[in-house]
Amino acid sequence: MNSTARFLSSRRRRVEPWLAPTRLPAHPGFRLTAALAILAAGLAFTLAGCAGRTAERTLPELSFASLIDSLSEPNRYFDTDNLITNESSYLHVISTIEAADIRGGAYIGVGPAQNFSYLARIRPEIAFLVDIRRDNLLQHLLFKTLFQLSRNRLEYLATLLGRPLPPDLAAWDDRSIAELVDYIDRTELDEAAGSAAQAGVYAVVQAFGLALSDDDLKTIGAFHREFMTAGLSLKFRSHGRAPRFYYPTLRDLLLERDLAGRRTSYLASEEDFQFVKELQARDHVVPVVGDLGGDKSLRSIGQYLQRRELKVSAFYTSNVEYYLHRERRFPAFIRNLQSLPYDDRSVIIRSVFHSVFGPHPRAVPGHISTQVVQSIAALTEGVESGRYRGYWDVVTLDTLD
Repeated sequence: MNSTARFLSSRRRRVEPWLAPTRLPAHPGFRLTAALAILAAGLAFTLAGCAGRTAERTLPELSFASLIDSLSEPNRYFDTDNLITNESSYLHVISTIEAADIRGGAYIGVGPAQNFSYLARIRPEIAFLVDIRRDNLLQHLLFKTLFQLSRNRLEYLATLLGRPLPPDLAAWDDRSIAELVDYIDRTELDEAAGSAAQAGVYAVVQAFGLALSDDDLKTIGAFHREFMTAGLSLKFRSHGRAPRFYYPTLRDLLLERDLAGRRTSYLASEEDFQFVKELQARDHVVPVVGDLGGDKSLRSIGQYLQRRELKVSAFYTSNVEYYLHRERRFPAFIRNLQSLPYDDRSVIIRSVFHSVFGPHPRAVPGHISTQVVQSIAALTEGVESGRYRGYWDVVTLDTLD
């Protein structure tokens, strides 16, 4: 196990010196880099606010940090780093989302960056990304800084992966995702580029107003280091177990297609990337430490949305419902779900892994998971009426085509 892996599992890992966080960088060049990063972040935020809004309401009334603190629960452990998803089917529901005209409102999701592809398609007014691990919150703070520091998709990928930028960066706005991936694949990890990216991240993330400990900053740095070291070959990993050979790489996820054959990740088009970037700049992508079967986060999010007269348009649960069902806490989740403001068009997006029950009836050959869309109203009614006799009924009955 390398030093990075040991830190991710134990929080006692030594961070590489050129990636070590610092609150007040001692090197004059680092001071300049950090100052420029903060200035750029502030300018990006101002410009994003003046460039037009995707929402008619100004949200939220609380500061970004205060909102996170007011919604979050205590940190809990889960045995994965979850830096990227292992759901190779994550884009297969895009056509269903479009056909059902699931747009606007509020989005709730779990996990890392696959949420951004759903945000780009649904275009919500605000999004809450809920996970029992504080590490997921810290990873989303990393993503938030990268959106602020990046002018376009290629700069975002290069900054995430520690690659130098081409001299004609603006000319890449209209390039395909395949061309961006090819550039990253043929460009070596660069220590100077990685060091500059890390300095920018540390400067910006501390300006968000959250109380971040030294360990939090080290964790953010370690996550960034994982992306830089593995590059586009990064895979989902569980602690103490090597990635399964069939898990998709970051490269696979970026190049994945929906069932109509289109590449529809948030990095597939500059327009989609810029939408998520603006949503981040307005502090409307809110990471929350929370348990879907707990007694605080979802109910607090529901109260927040009700005060602002917003309904949930989509709730991406990944396969968390399976764990809740296994732990006999699924009824608690349903009660939390019922506390949210939703209507007949509000949906659940979930992932069903074939390793648990075998292939789903809608399984696509070559994929280890199946994405399913279901009306929230149908789910809650099915549970209350006793129509669902078990988890398999939940994920196979009353689903949208």
